[in-house]
Amino acid sequence: MSLKTVLILLGLSLATIFALVCVLLTRERTPRTCQHLPLEQEDIEDGQSLVFADLTAEEMSQVVRYLQGHLGVPLVDASRAKPSDNCIASVDLQVPAKAEVLRFLDARGARPLREALAVLYFGNQPEPNITEYVVGPLPTPAYHRDVTVHKYGGKVPYHRRPVTGREYMDINALIQQELKKAPRFLTACCESDGTNLVILTTAPRGFKSGDRVTWFVLFHNVAGTGYYLSPVGLEVLVDHGDLHVSRWQLRQVFYNGRYFASTRDLEQEFVAGALEVVRLKQPPAESVLGSMKPRHPPGSPGPLQFEPQGPRYSVRNNRITFQGWSIAFGMNPNTGPRLFDIRYRGERIVYELSLQEALALYGSNCPGGMSTRYLDGSFGIGRFAYELIRGLDCPYTATYVDRHYLAETDTPKTNQNSLCIFEHDSALPLRRHFSDSQSFYYGGLRKNTLVIRTISTLINYDYIWDFMFHGSGAVEVRVHATGYISSSFFHGRGTDYGNRVGPHTLGTMHLHHIHYKVDLDVDGQLNSLETQDMEYEFVKDPWSTQNTIERPYLRRERLEKEDEAAFPLNVPMPRYLSFVSSNLNKWEHPRSYRIQIISFAGKHLPTNSSMERSISWGRYQLAVTRRKEEEPTSTSIYNQNDPWTPTVTFADFINNETITNQDLVAWITVGFLHIPHAEDIPNTVTVGNGVGFFLRPYNYFNEDPSVDSSDSVYFSSEQDVGACGANPLACLSSAATCVPHLPPFHFGGFLNL
Repeated sequence: MSLKTVLILLGLSLATIFALVCVLLTRERTPRTCQHLPLEQEDIEDGQSLVFADLTAEEMSQVVRYLQGHLGVPLVDASRAKPSDNCIASVDLQVPAKAEVLRFLDARGARPLREALAVLYFGNQPEPNITEYVVGPLPTPAYHRDVTVHKYGGKVPYHRRPVTGREYMDINALIQQELKKAPRFLTACCESDGTNLVILTTAPRGFKSGDRVTWFVLFHNVAGTGYYLSPVGLEVLVDHGDLHVSRWQLRQVFYNGRYFASTRDLEQEFVAGALEVVRLKQPPAESVLGSMKPRHPPGSPGPLQFEPQGPRYSVRNNRITFQGWSIAFGMNPNTGPRLFDIRYRGERIVYELSLQEALALYGSNCPGGMSTRYLDGSFGIGRFAYELIRGLDCPYTATYVDRHYLAETDTPKTNQNSLCIFEHDSALPLRRHFSDSQSFYYGGLRKNTLVIRTISTLINYDYIWDFMFHGSGAVEVRVHATGYISSSFFHGRGTDYGNRVGPHTLGTMHLHHIHYKVDLDVDGQLNSLETQDMEYEFVKDPWSTQNTIERPYLRRERLEKEDEAAFPLNVPMPRYLSFVSSNLNKWEHPRSYRIQIISFAGKHLPTNSSMERSISWGRYQLAVTRRKEEEPTSTSIYNQNDPWTPTVTFADFINNETITNQDLVAWITVGFLHIPHAEDIPNTVTVGNGVGFFLRPYNYFNEDPSVDSSDSVYFSSEQDVGACGANPLACLSSAATCVPHLPPFHFGGFLNL
């Protein structure tokens, strides 16, 4: 071999080695850019947030076993219990008193005892009643105490209890039995023998305390679609107040604008030819009104959100941390999502932020629709928060959390993946500026937000509950409504109460009003309430005294009493309203957090209504009261079935006490009027149907805290904007190679129904 050949081969070998080294180095760098970043350390001592943690399934079971062995009365599983039985209706966390919790969190005091709140229905007693027990300590209960009288000022009457699944089954059996008395009518009106009809409850149940008389609306039941849009025009009034199911009765029948004493009378009118019947055919599944089945094959996939280096938030037990935020989260089976001990940069901003109630109030010219005022807490806002759909309800790569509950059964149930947590890129700058004069530069920050979300399906409606935490130190709370509208059979002057959305379907007008509790602790527990707004003053021009100018000025006011701080619904309120601390920021302004409400609420029920006091929280878009341990919630699950003598009346919270330098709570109502229209078929869309509020820092800091964000972008005309070191946006092309391995899609939400 010649020297020339050896040199050529040697050169090729060196080139090959160099190329391999370059490939290996490139391969080594790519994983490094995709490696998960170490998560920030929690600013709360590990485990402290467990004082707010929902009960585990094992804790619930321990409470059930304790009660079964220590009450001295027979207890029937609520899933089988008749009204004349005793049963455990629900078990949930008994949240400790705030003073105890703060001593533990802030002053190294003893950890509060962990306790449960158990609700029992005692139907098998001389005086049937609802009793609430606090049971503890967990995980091994050794005591129970009756807290009913202490909480509500007296015993809770038995008729106020929510309707159980077993009770609905017995009602349905009675209705089916009564429908058999009108066979020819059912064949003519509905192509039915009654078995393909489904009932929908209304509420409340009657006109006075003690009533348990409910209108049920009948619909064609078509598998795989929402029956709520297929009313057949038939509604029945059932009296189910007696402890003995055999004594329940069908009191009245409504069909197509007429009332009858019974289904037998209805049948007789039909046979005699005295009844006008609208003949409906059983709708086929492929063309039924409201079908959600896709009409076209899938197209190309849309944008996918992912974290190139893994989540930038941490979830440990019931606490989430994210870029200075720290939040303890949970779920009440009745009232839904609840957050505690919300801190930003180590300082508590909110002690409690919780959903209280969701009201849906309807109008119609049919009895079921016109009498409906759903208080969804009594049905179970948290209980019916089912598994979320990965990639649609929440981003595919979100963190999904299971929630446990015990209601209407002695066995805990689990709603898997029913709460999700994710960082959301809103594709909007949080702040930005492009400088085109003097010096040329760009500075900005993406609006990335931590989102905690759960979705409740409450009969026909789906409510999307969002709690969002921004880099500016702001908290945003938002609810969207979607799902099916509720409908009535279209007859007579139906369009006085909504719009026709199908051949015989009236989309009935209704309002959604949502109530929240916000226990703000701004730079400490003791706060005052300050309003600010603008006025104009007419002054002579200082430089031209023959002329005047209209000069806006700032009007500040400290509100001193609760009555001053109760702002009626749909009445203009000050544009700036803040919880203020006695401490000042660097610029000598009180450190404050502003409440900013975004709402399009309908009209509140007139105050002379016999049931208005049960929803008197709806009188106010905002009411600020002194915090009291004996006023933990604005309503009660017992208000639904006895709104005429409410168990909890929010209006009584407002009694003109001083609110200067006190521990205060903001009670916020948001909502919207919904007049259904053709575009609500098949479903109401979320666009335009979202309301909520913000908690925004107002002189709380010395500057916008987001200036410390590592996501900030700045470059000038003198820099190489394509250099990754100078401009983080130039690094995104390499980050895009870090597409994560997505887990296979799975859904088990149908298994727990």
